Amino acid sequence: IENCIQTNGTMLTDEWCRFFKENNWLVGISIDGPQEFHDEYRKNKQGRPSFVKVMHGIELLNKHGVEWNAMAVVNDFNADYPLEFYRFFKQIGCRYIQFAPIVERILPHADGRHLAAVDEDNGMRLADFSVSPEQWGSFLCALFDEWVRQDVGQVFVQIFDATLANWVGEQPGVCSMAKTCGHAGVMEFNGDVYACDHFVFPQYKLGNIHKQTLVEMMYSERQLKFGQDKQDRLPRQCRECPWLFACNGECPKNRFARTADGEPGLNYLCAGYRRYFEHVAPYMDYMKREYMAQRAPANVMDAIRRGELGRD
Repeated sequence: IENCIQTNGTMLTDEWCRFFKENNWLVGISIDGPQEFHDEYRKNKQGRPSFVKVMHGIELLNKHGVEWNAMAVVNDFNADYPLEFYRFFKQIGCRYIQFAPIVERILPHADGRHLAAVDEDNGMRLADFSVSPEQWGSFLCALFDEWVRQDVGQVFVQIFDATLANWVGEQPGVCSMAKTCGHAGVMEFNGDVYACDHFVFPQYKLGNIHKQTLVEMMYSERQLKFGQDKQDRLPRQCRECPWLFACNGECPKNRFARTADGEPGLNYLCAGYRRYFEHVAPYMDYMKREYMAQRAPANVMDAIRRGELGRD
C-alpha cells in the first residue's frame, strides 16, 4: 500500500510532516506558480491570498525531507506566462510537476451547484477562468521548448512523460491520456462514491461506502462502461486523427465541443493539443528511437546542441 495526499499546504505543521516522513507518504502541493499567478485565484474564505502560507508548507516538507510534487492549475491568467511559471518550480527545487488545464462551464442548479457536467448542454457559458485552446497549445509548446533543451531526465513534467510513453507504446501513467479510464473514483466525506473526481455529479454517483464495498462499486458494470466510453464514444474526427495514439481524446470531462461536421464529443482543448503534438513530434520521434535502442531519451538535448533538431 502506498499513501499520498493532495493539499494546498496551508495547514501543514511539523507534526504532520514528521508523520508523512515516518510513514513514507507522497505529498502533492497545489500551487499555481509565482505569487502573482497563484494569488490571482487561490484565496482563502476571507478573500486573502494564500501563496505565503503555501510556501511555508513547502519549507516544512523540505525541512523534514518529505517527498513532494506540484500540481499547478493553468488558467486564463497564468497561461500567458509559461516560462515564468515553469522556472519558478525549478527555482524552488520541484522536479515533479503536473500542469492541469482548467476548463469549466457555469450552470446554476437548484441544489447550489454551479458547474456543468459534460453531458449537460443547454447553452451555459464558459467560466472566465478557463484556459482557451489557443493558450493551452502555446503554453505547452513554450514549456516544452525549454524542457527539451535543458531538463530532460532532471525535471519530470507529467504531460511530457505521458506523451513520450504513448509515443513508444507504453502506458502513459495518467488516465486523461490513456485509451480508457475509470480507475480514479472519488469518495466524499459522507461516503458517497463517484466515477471520477471530475464527475462529482448526481448522475455519476456509484453508491455509498456504508452500503457497498469499493470493489463492488469500482468494478460494477456501470463503472466499467464509464471507463470504456472514453474510447468508444470518440467522434469520427478523433478516431481518424493522426494524433489519437498520443491524445486518446484527453479527459472526457472536456469533451463538450463539436467537430467540424457537428458531431458532439470533441475535446474543447483539441486545437491546443494538436498544435502541441505537431510541435513536439520530431523530438518525440528522436527520443523514441533512443528509448527503443536502450539509450537515454535525454540524449535529445545533445542532438539539439549539435543542430540535428530544432532548426526552423
